[in-house]
Amino acid sequence: MSRQVFINGELVPQTEAKISVFDHGVLYGDGVFEGLRIYGGKVFRLEEHITRLFESAKAIWLNIPIAYDAMCRAVNDTVRANGLSEGYVRLIVTRGVGTLSLDADICKNPQVIIIADTIALYPSELYETGLEIVTASTVRNHPAALSPRIKSLNYLNNILAKIEGMKAGCIEVLMLNHKGEVAECSGDNLFLVKRGELFTPPIDAGILAGVTRNAVIELARAARIAVHEIPLTRHDVYVADECFLTGTAAEVIAVVKIDCRLIGTGKPGPMTRDLERRFKELTTNC
Repeated sequence: MSRQVFINGELVPQTEAKISVFDHGVLYGDGVFEGLRIYGGKVFRLEEHITRLFESAKAIWLNIPIAYDAMCRAVNDTVRANGLSEGYVRLIVTRGVGTLSLDADICKNPQVIIIADTIALYPSELYETGLEIVTASTVRNHPAALSPRIKSLNYLNNILAKIEGMKAGCIEVLMLNHKGEVAECSGDNLFLVKRGELFTPPIDAGILAGVTRNAVIELARAARIAVHEIPLTRHDVYVADECFLTGTAAEVIAVVKIDCRLIGTGKPGPMTRDLERRFKELTTNC
């Protein structure tokens, strides 16, 4: 099915959705993006995503040529134009056309691109059985070099870790930070359950402040589950009672084995199932 793609104020057929090969987003990964989920024809936590997009852009000195409210409308218009009840939105802002130079000042026309389509990150059966993951040797970007809180177009750090996982027969991997602490996975945030309490790495561990992560923390606290955002190590993962991942595309999915070690019983645990259920209820009523 041909999709309608939003580019700089216009909806065009996907076959006509083009940008210049001299765009610095193509040449250097110079730009920012957001992934958003559609439930029941509505975009989940749209404002939270758009706020993070504008913050990412501000952090890299990129002026988005569309105002905040207009950006929200453009996302909703793109979803409606594609008739999607359930799906995924990729919102991209590039630096724009320049030359073969690192000079960002020569780029005067940032490109705003919105793609709406269907998505299935993991096979449906893995939501029943859980994931097996491995620890990648590729560490998360040092936050003093490139802040992981900036959702930039340069995802090579994550891609290299993902490749390691695929070579090992796993479709997701655990990434450590420069201190050797648990950071996140190549595309998802990580949670552990121990003695009925929830643990997840803090923002200063070098992670993206995930929108789904935030939603699950809110759901857990509303259910009177203690949530601890503290530094974690691989040892904490190995001895956890449960482990699960969260992400816009992944939603909530259990991890049952890491580095050939079973987590808990080797099956999705009760708290994971409970929070997965609560998240589905939340998205159904979004």
